[in-house]
Amino acid sequence: MSDNGAAIIGTGFIGTVHLGALRRLGVRVTGVLGSSAERGAQRSAALGVPAYATLDDLLADPAVQVVHVTSPNHAHYPQVKRILAAGRHVICEKPLAMTSAQSAELVALAARSGLVAAVCYNIRFYPLNQHARQMVQDAALGDVRLVTGQYHQDWLAKPTDWNWRLQADQGGTLRSVGDIGTHWLDLVQFVTGQRITAVLADLATFIPERRKPLGPVETFSPTAGATEPRAITTDDAATILLRFANGARGVMSTSQISHGRKNALTWDIAGSAGSAAWASDAPDTLWLGHRDAPNQTLHRDAGLMNRAGAAATSLPGGHVEGFADTFHALFRAIYADVASGARSSGYASFADGHAGMQLCDAVIQSAACGTWVTVAQP
Repeated sequence: MSDNGAAIIGTGFIGTVHLGALRRLGVRVTGVLGSSAERGAQRSAALGVPAYATLDDLLADPAVQVVHVTSPNHAHYPQVKRILAAGRHVICEKPLAMTSAQSAELVALAARSGLVAAVCYNIRFYPLNQHARQMVQDAALGDVRLVTGQYHQDWLAKPTDWNWRLQADQGGTLRSVGDIGTHWLDLVQFVTGQRITAVLADLATFIPERRKPLGPVETFSPTAGATEPRAITTDDAATILLRFANGARGVMSTSQISHGRKNALTWDIAGSAGSAAWASDAPDTLWLGHRDAPNQTLHRDAGLMNRAGAAATSLPGGHVEGFADTFHALFRAIYADVASGARSSGYASFADGHAGMQLCDAVIQSAACGTWVTVAQP
């Protein structure tokens, strides 16, 4: 894969994760672009890669075939438009854009371009999530009836915690739902094969005023130095009832203020013939529930898994595959398509990213009116 030169926009936490996964795949990283030329130069030295001063410089580099967009949310839409116009493949962190009108435009531009255009819903690529999806397709759980779960964190639990995602003009109207809830919503639709058709949402902002540092702050890093007060309108937490296309029901919660929950995503699927449950805190185990037989715990092991799960597994059983490994698996699938000129299924397309934006629209509308809202068709 070394012939496919890649550049990364964004030098923070997630941009660094992208860099590590690309190095592991053997993809040549041509450089990074920071939020400013100074920031980019500083971070590039620490990361051991060159820095671009501007997006123009990045797109003028003929060595760049793929651009990874890991910048703050408000920058995704204008940057992706320019990347596609320059004839480069693009891998964009979610959300794809700030509004569904913007994401719809990007879907159309990507389709006309013929380029590979993907959204980083990386959690699909934990091997046991791939295994569970195959179980549902093989009717091992029967008809999907009830889907429950959560995505809880604690890194914004204090009034002194700060990140650009707190600001609606940079992160979007939704925060806990938009930032982490969209991962859960995409994942359960991927595993069950069922689209969410309607939502009843309740959003809560428990910390209406926070202290914003006057200097820069890294994601998941503590704040320091002088601060100023800022009013907060984005959601700290949410509870959402769900209806699926096949008639199944669901309920999920998101939180970025749950002390002790560092990055806790769980799902539980109850079917007519059995149940399954998975948690990101223990990603190498899948719980399988039975009515008339002992329950089981499947440990990730290619020799014990179905074809989809085994294909997604990189390490032998007993050697935990974690968060960073999901990006390796995701990028492996995307760069295979870049090399072949094909578009395989499995990773999220721009159409999937747009569907996530439409789901967020329904959540916002439901929370405002207090009633069920039908999700627009993608």
